[in-house]
Amino acid sequence: MEIIFLVIVLLLIILFFISFTLFIRRLIINSAVKANNSNDLGEKMDKLIEQNEQLLLLLKEQK
Repeated sequence: MEIIFLVIVLLLIILFFISFTLFIRRLIINSAVKANNSNDLGEKMDKLIEQNEQLLLLLKEQK
């Protein structure tokens, strides 16, 4: 009876560590994806600003 209880407790502890590891791994993956998306958005914004500046220069030249 005590051996069964001990095995159950050990299995629960192992399950906890596996779940915790997978949870932390998922958090790291999600944060990496968000950082990548943020970088992509920044690059797109830089490109839009550059194009906007070029349009403003063309408009000033036409006046």
